[in-house]
Amino acid sequence: MTASGSSGRPPRWAPGDHILWRYRDNGTGDVHICRPVTVVQDTPELLAVWMAPGTECVKPVLADGTPIHEEPLATRYTAPRTTVRAPWHGTGVLKLARPDEPWSVWLFWEGDWLFRSWYVNLETPRTRWAGGVDSEDHYLDISVFPDHSWLWRDEDEFAEAQRTGLLDTAQAERVRRAGRAAVELIREWGAPFSAGWEAWRPDPGWPVPVLPDDWDRVAVHTAPRAP
Repeated sequence: MTASGSSGRPPRWAPGDHILWRYRDNGTGDVHICRPVTVVQDTPELLAVWMAPGTECVKPVLADGTPIHEEPLATRYTAPRTTVRAPWHGTGVLKLARPDEPWSVWLFWEGDWLFRSWYVNLETPRTRWAGGVDSEDHYLDISVFPDHSWLWRDEDEFAEAQRTGLLDTAQAERVRRAGRAAVELIREWGAPFSAGWEAWRPDPGWPVPVLPDDWDRVAVHTAPRAP
């Protein structure tokens, strides 16, 4: 992983830097999702990163290796889990995150750069460290389409997470509130939906970031250095 600036408090990253975009398990707090990404833009207003096709990532699976989504919902969050390293299949993903906002917005394309949709991933605001950013996923998500239509995603998983105690009542209400705020932004067609990111393309000279052996290392989370 690379970063611009001196050591200590994480600086702003430069375009082309490689960092880790990680999620912590809501139950244990351990890192269970790790995606090496390339920085597109890092300003006080926005962090934009690119996850290239074929990037080796870390993802959770059941203890026997079964994909999480194949486990029945009633036991999906109680069955024993582990993590595996696996390549990201399909086209790449552009991720956009504004500081202190309880979601990130992901852009998806089909082949030949045919834009498909935005995906609002409800999550804790990202905390920065020298090697990247950490967050916790909040289960509930929103798909947004070029015609400005939208729909909720994973409402069943959001309900199950509450039933199994991964989200308490207060946390669940904060997630719902965040979701309503995101929907209001969609209805207003504010940034990033109106910012033209669907026309963005990665630098063809960028190498695919490498997943380090210490992808789950303990991070000291601090604020970024002032620009």
